[in-house]
Amino acid sequence: MKKNRHIGSTFSSYLADSGLAGQTEIVAIKRVIVWQIEQAMKAARISKVEMSRRMRTSRAQLDRLLDPDRFDVRLETIQRAASAVGKKLHIEFS
Repeated sequence: MKKNRHIGSTFSSYLADSGLAGQTEIVAIKRVIVWQIEQAMKAARISKVEMSRRMRTSRAQLDRLLDPDRFDVRLETIQRAASAVGKKLHIEFS
């Protein structure tokens, strides 16, 4: 089979070669965490005000947690968010 000369490297290899793979993965993980918290809040019909009350934190702190572009979130904060919506935080190395 002849290789197509117009097909280059994969996007994953581009990210790895440019040194962006690690940062891209961090962004993806944070966006998934935010999405999961928002979905759990929506399913349980929990407002942001109620969520911050359950987490024993300010609304501003909750907004920082739910901002997908902020990465300075502590695991303790994520754990409190999970607990506030009746979930458990599970972290795994693979």
